[in-house]
Amino acid sequence: MKVGIVMGSKSDYPVVERTEKILADFGVEYETRIISAHRTPLAAMKFASEAEENGIEVIVAAAGKAAHLGGVLAAFTPLPVIGLPVKSSTLTGLDSLLSIVQMPKGVPVATVAIDGAENAGILAVQMLSLKYPQLREKMKEYKKQMEADVIRTDEEFQKK
Repeated sequence: MKVGIVMGSKSDYPVVERTEKILADFGVEYETRIISAHRTPLAAMKFASEAEENGIEVIVAAAGKAAHLGGVLAAFTPLPVIGLPVKSSTLTGLDSLLSIVQMPKGVPVATVAIDGAENAGILAVQMLSLKYPQLREKMKEYKKQMEADVIRTDEEFQKK
């Protein structure tokens, strides 16, 4: 099981790093690349069209500003693509979010929140868990732990 993580530029890495951590925590292999939809479109096409034969099963595409990376990759692969909009300086990431979420019919890109790197990783794990039962069990445990954390926090809060 392998996730391909692609970011539009090196400046996106502080966000992408959080996706990598989630995948590592679940024991999912990943490959991270810097490929620009606009500056290296042929590399984007090659990566996406060869992803499946290279063992990738889900792609996470992180990009800011125009954020066409996820859509470009989705155009060249049958694999699920998760768009991760990265906060940009000018429009605080709204431009990225809208660029990713407004895909034409037939070329879907699942989209998480602006800088929602952890959810991109979790969604990738959930997609993979359809095929890998051990991931499904780890996801169930993760959800139980989240519930326990909220209950514990609430109990601590109520004691104040």
